[in-house]
Amino acid sequence: MSEYIIGVDVGGTFTDVALSVDDRLVTAKVPSTEPQHLGVLEGIEKACDRADIDPSEIDAFAHAMTVSVNALLERRGAKTALVTTEGFRDVLEIGRQDRPDLYDLEAEKPEPLVPRRRRLEIDERTTAAGVERPVDPDAVRELAEELREEEAEAVAISLLHAYADPENERVVAEVLREELDVPVSASHEVLAEFREYERTSTTAVDAYVRPAIDRYVGRLVDQADEAGLPAPRIMQANGGIADPDIVRTHAVTTVLSGPAAGVVGAAATVDGTEADAGVEGLVTFDMGGTSSDVSLVRDGRAERTTDAEIAGLPIRTPMVDVNTVGAGGGSIAWVDAGGALRVGPRSAGADPGPVCYGKGGTEPTVTDANVVLGYIGPETALGGEMTLDVEAARGTLERLAEEAGLDGALEAALGVYRVANATMTRTIRSVTVERGHDPRSFALVAFGGAGPMHAAALAEALEVDRVVVPRPGGVLSAFGLLAADESYDAARTVGVPLEEAEPADLEDVYDGLVADVIDEASDPEAARVERAADCRYAGQSFELTVPVDERFDAESVAERFHEAHERSYGYELDEAIEVVTLRATATVPGAEPTVRHDGRGDARIGTRDAYFPETGEKPLETAVYDRDALGAGATVSGPAILEQAESTTVVPPAWTGEVLADGTLVMTRGGGGAATETDTEVDR
Repeated sequence: MSEYIIGVDVGGTFTDVALSVDDRLVTAKVPSTEPQHLGVLEGIEKACDRADIDPSEIDAFAHAMTVSVNALLERRGAKTALVTTEGFRDVLEIGRQDRPDLYDLEAEKPEPLVPRRRRLEIDERTTAAGVERPVDPDAVRELAEELREEEAEAVAISLLHAYADPENERVVAEVLREELDVPVSASHEVLAEFREYERTSTTAVDAYVRPAIDRYVGRLVDQADEAGLPAPRIMQANGGIADPDIVRTHAVTTVLSGPAAGVVGAAATVDGTEADAGVEGLVTFDMGGTSSDVSLVRDGRAERTTDAEIAGLPIRTPMVDVNTVGAGGGSIAWVDAGGALRVGPRSAGADPGPVCYGKGGTEPTVTDANVVLGYIGPETALGGEMTLDVEAARGTLERLAEEAGLDGALEAALGVYRVANATMTRTIRSVTVERGHDPRSFALVAFGGAGPMHAAALAEALEVDRVVVPRPGGVLSAFGLLAADESYDAARTVGVPLEEAEPADLEDVYDGLVADVIDEASDPEAARVERAADCRYAGQSFELTVPVDERFDAESVAERFHEAHERSYGYELDEAIEVVTLRATATVPGAEPTVRHDGRGDARIGTRDAYFPETGEKPLETAVYDRDALGAGATVSGPAILEQAESTTVVPPAWTGEVLADGTLVMTRGGGGAATETDTEVDR
C-alpha cells in the first residue's frame, strides 16, 4: 500500500509543506500566521488539494516550528521562577567571566530569563560525592506558597551537583508538582551534566518556553485530530523527530527545530549521490525570509553540538550545529549613523513583508533588491500565487539610495545584495575556515526561498566550485521532515580519569542512559542505540565527543579521542585523559521518500534583463526557465534564472547548471558563458 507522509515547517515569513504521495512530491508555501497552527493547517489543505487527496488519507505528519526560539528572541515566554541551593540564586546573573565583546567597555549581557525576586533558595547540600544534607519537604511547601504569591507560570529547579545525585532535586520537584498547577522543570531531567551556570540556564529555558510549547502542540494535536490527520511528530534540535507528548515535557529540545530539519533534508537529498562525489562534505545554506542558517554535513551526518547559545543564553542540549545570522529575504536594509549601508537583523517578516508584496510594507528589504535586479520578475508567483509589485520595490530602493548617497534604485539594490552576501559569507567562514576546514573542498547546498538566488555569489567569494540545489530546495526543511529519524538523547556527567575508570561502574551508568532513551522510542525493538563519551585532556576546559563500543574499552576510547583532537585542532598531547560525560542516543529509522522527477516539455519561459555585480550596472539579457520542466541531463549556461513556485535559482555568468536524475541542480564554476552572453542554451 502507498504511504502518504506530510512535513510542515514554519518559518518567519512562509510556512512550507512537502507531501509525499506514492513517488510524487507535492509542495506548497503559504504565509506564516500568528498563531502558527492556522498557517500549518492552511498549508496542509493546499498541498492536499494539489495532490487530490483528503487530509484524512495522510499516514504520517511531521512538523518543525519556531515557537520556542521566538519566545526566547522576543522574550515572550512564561513568567518563570527558579528554585536553587541556598547561596546560588545569582548563578544566572553572574554567568561566565567572558564578555560579549572583549573591547567594549559598555557591553551588556542579556537580562536573565528569571528576575532576582523570583529566584528562591532552599537549604540543602549535595556534593559530587552525593547528598550531605537532605532537603526538608516542609520547606519546599513554604516555597510553593511564595511561588503562588508570585503567580509563577513555570518553575525551574537547579540544585548544586544534582547531576551527580538528584535525590534532593527529585524531592523538590515532587512536592512542587503536588502543590502547584504549573509546569516544573528539574535540571536532572533536562540536563544531567556539570557546569552549574549552563545547567541552570538550560533548565530555565526549558521552563520559560514550556507553557508556550504545551499550548501550541496541544492545540495542533487537537486541530489535526479534527481534520482527520495523525498526531504531529515534532522535529527536535538534535535533528530527530519525537512524539508530541515528549516534546511538551522536554520543551528545550525544540529550539532551532526548523533549521535542524533543513540540514537533515540536505543530507538526505545530496549525501551519497552524484552531487556529493569528490568533496569532503557539505556546507548547508538555508536562506529564508527572516534569517540564514549555515551548518556542516560530514561523513553523511550533520555536525552536532552541545554548546549552543541563543539570544545570549547558553543551551547545552544536543542539537544540530547551526549558525544563524539575521540576513534573509525579508531583512530590512538601512543606513547607520556613519552613512554605511546595512542589512538586518530586523525583518519585515510575513506581515507586512517586503514592499513588493503589496501588503503594507514600507521599508526596503533584500527581496525588494532582488526584484529590482531582475532575479525575481513581475510575473513570478511566490508560493505559486503571490505576485509582486516591481514599481513599489523600485520606489523604496530609490528612497534608500537618497538616504545612503547612492545613484538610484539600481545602485542601492546592488549594494543591498553585496552587503547581504558579505554577511552570509562571514557566517559560512565561521563554520569552515574558523574551524580548520577549507570551504573549497566542500560543496555548498543551497535551499530556502532565497538561498538558491544568492548561493553562486557566495560560492564565488569562498572559491567554492560546486553549488547544489535540491529540487525541493524552496521547501527543503519540510522535505527533511519526511526523511527524519526518530531520535532521543540522554547524558550524565561522571568526571573520572580514564586510567582510573572502572568499566563496570561506567557500564552501570550507560545501562541507565540506554534504558531512558529506549523507553522514549515509539518502537523500542527497531531502535538503534549509539553510545558516546565527552573526553578531554586533564586541565582542559572543553570536551570532544567520541563513540564508545558496546562494552567500554579504555584503550579504544583513548585512541579515538587522540584522533578527534588531531582532527579538530591539528595536534594531540601526551597527557592524561578524563572521561567527563557519558551519552546515549536511540534512533528509530524514518521513511525514505522516493521522488520521481520528469521534465515536462519546453522549459524556457522567456528572457528578462538582470544585473550582476560582476557586470556593474550593465544589464544582461537573461534566459528564464521553469525549473520543474528541466529534464534529467539538461544543462543551463549562465546567465540564467530558474523559477519554481517556492524559490528562484540564479545561475550567474561563467556558471553552468546540470540537472541530475532526481531533479537536483548542480552548478559548477567556470563552465558558463561570458558575461556578455545574451542567450542561454538548454542541451538535453
